[in-house]
Amino acid sequence: MRAVVALLLLLCSLAVSHGWNCREGPRLYGAMQIDAGMGQVVVADKYKRTYFLSGLSFYRLGRLGMKHVTVGAGGLWGSCHANKVYKYVAGDFKLAKGLSMHQVDAGGDGQIVGVGTGKHNAYCLKEKTALGFCGRRTLSLTYLSRQMKYYSCGPRMGCWGVDKRYRIWVTKNISPTSCRTSGWTAVPGPRMKMIEVSSDGEVFGVTTTGKIYKRAGITNGRREGKRWVHVPMCMAVRHVSFDQCNLWVVTTSDLIMKCSRKFISPA
Repeated sequence: MRAVVALLLLLCSLAVSHGWNCREGPRLYGAMQIDAGMGQVVVADKYKRTYFLSGLSFYRLGRLGMKHVTVGAGGLWGSCHANKVYKYVAGDFKLAKGLSMHQVDAGGDGQIVGVGTGKHNAYCLKEKTALGFCGRRTLSLTYLSRQMKYYSCGPRMGCWGVDKRYRIWVTKNISPTSCRTSGWTAVPGPRMKMIEVSSDGEVFGVTTTGKIYKRAGITNGRREGKRWVHVPMCMAVRHVSFDQCNLWVVTTSDLIMKCSRKFISPA
């Protein structure tokens, strides 16, 4: 196994270019999903166990396992294998009774968004409710009049999602206090299976074939951006997240990669 990993990493060092430096991140066998926000990194593995990064190692997070975990201004939340939603409170995950969700995101201005089971309706939990929840009541979420497979928000530049037909959408504004949105705009591009928005407004997505793209040209006046830029990787990718200058990648070979932009000195 070590020889295979070494070969894959060698291929990565030869193949990855075009403005990014990538290296193996802290090792965690069976990584499936990763989320970075507010300087923290959390991971869910194929055994539905949850971990957080401290220094150069991953450590078990709580007693319960999640299939999808997220961290941001709204706290640390997760969705378990039965699609029940939990918030991390006082050292363990506490059940948030109410709507079942297969994916949640805490990257916005304090609100929590996610995708329900069944029809894949997109929902939002208001900031005050999300921050004040400590595991003692049933939550009521706001329907966002959209069906999604994956949904992510940032504190800047709105929220992005991928629908059941792998099409890309953006809503330019979402209110953390009321969960009201400014409506949805279709964004042309490759078929995406997931998309993530960082705390500084960067947007990265993974295609159905495992390729990474970054959305370029996003501004206050043009929240949908201008074009997609391919980020070359030597292996097919399962999941990505970006925070504080670092792009975190989980490959389909279960490797975690940590990538940063290359610094090009002025001529």
